Amino acid sequence: MQNKKNNKDSELVEDLQESNESNESNESNEPNNQETDEISEKEQTIELSKEEQLEKEITELKDKQLRIFAEFENFKKRTAKERIDLFRNAGVEFFESMLTILDDFDRASKHHETTKDPEEIKKGIDLIHSKLLGILNQKGLSVMDSSVGSLFDTDFHEAITQIPSPNKDMKGKVIDETEKGYLLNDKVIRYAKVVVGQ
Repeated sequence: MQNKKNNKDSELVEDLQESNESNESNESNEPNNQETDEISEKEQTIELSKEEQLEKEITELKDKQLRIFAEFENFKKRTAKERIDLFRNAGVEFFESMLTILDDFDRASKHHETTKDPEEIKKGIDLIHSKLLGILNQKGLSVMDSSVGSLFDTDFHEAITQIPSPNKDMKGKVIDETEKGYLLNDKVIRYAKVVVGQ
């Protein structure tokens, strides 16, 4: 009986050893298979990740391009609006300064109703006129010097008519000035209207 037990034990031990050996051989084969599977998965992952990276980069560049385009469009709209506002409000400062002249005319008109003295009215008009010229001079406007007796110059004069000159010295010269000329910051904004001698 003991022999039978020993035989059974030895058979069990042998079976266990065989199963351990087969497990070890399977385990030794499995890592090779697993390694191969892992390598191929890594290669696929690397390939996919490269493609994904490129697609991600393309998407980012497209987004960046869209943002830059939108920013440029906003810039164009903003500058166009600023330009329109600039043109609309360019004369605001000038008109604000003209309001004092308008107020002076209103006061002169009221004063004219109560005063009959022509000298006082003339003084008031002269004061308003000199104030207006002062404001215009501050803004860069200047009156051209009288051109009577000077040679006709197309850069500053506009001939409205020609008449026979009273003497030979006045031939080609300005005989009369019907309207003054004006300069704004040294640029002619109105030519002096003159009569030229023939």
